[in-house]
Amino acid sequence: MLTLAIKLILAHTIGDFLLQPQKWVLHKETHKHKSKFLYWHILVHLLALILVLQFNFKYWLGILIVVVSHYIIDLIKLHLKSKFNNRLLFGLDQLAHLLIIALVIKIYMPYKFNFNSLFEAKTLLLITALLCITKVSSIIMRTIISKWDLKEYTEESSLEHAGAYIGILERLFVFAFIITNHWEGVGFLIAAKSVFRFGDLSKAKDRKLTEYILIGTLLSFGLAIAFGLGYIYVLGLIKG
Repeated sequence: MLTLAIKLILAHTIGDFLLQPQKWVLHKETHKHKSKFLYWHILVHLLALILVLQFNFKYWLGILIVVVSHYIIDLIKLHLKSKFNNRLLFGLDQLAHLLIIALVIKIYMPYKFNFNSLFEAKTLLLITALLCITKVSSIIMRTIISKWDLKEYTEESSLEHAGAYIGILERLFVFAFIITNHWEGVGFLIAAKSVFRFGDLSKAKDRKLTEYILIGTLLSFGLAIAFGLGYIYVLGLIKG
């Protein structure tokens, strides 16, 4: 089952990412079902599937399902593009393709998915930890730091919500390093962030911005470490 799954995902990766030039994407978005590149794209997927499956036509039904569904999903995405957020559509599009792949695998190699496993203590603990590291930590940090007013710095040109996204990503990395027992990764991440922040700190007119950044960084890393260690401790109690 795993081999078939890898082959189907590889074919999807080749067709959807490796062999789909930006020129094709733009043409499809403009002309939708009338775009010749939409059909070339589907043909590439067909050839990728046949090649990756080593011309084994016992999978003909699976190939047909993947190719036809890919055309339908892409067509729906093209017609919804002007109505929905592009990032959301991309995520839903890829999820739909992966669900079709899962269906094809089930046809040839039946497997059972136990939905009860989603409610096991280990799964719920991981979900709770991830929520705490992302949303909960952001709220805690915003609440603590809100006592300081640094509009003169924060209103400078920057990407919208970039700071929040950077904080979430760094906490996820720290959490991953901790639960996999790679503490050296945490040190590397701190050093890397210090290098990128050096320009901000060196240009500060006074100590305010430097202190603000240090407090934010230490809070972010501290929360990630705390939740990571808490996750490991509780997971040990569950297994024990």
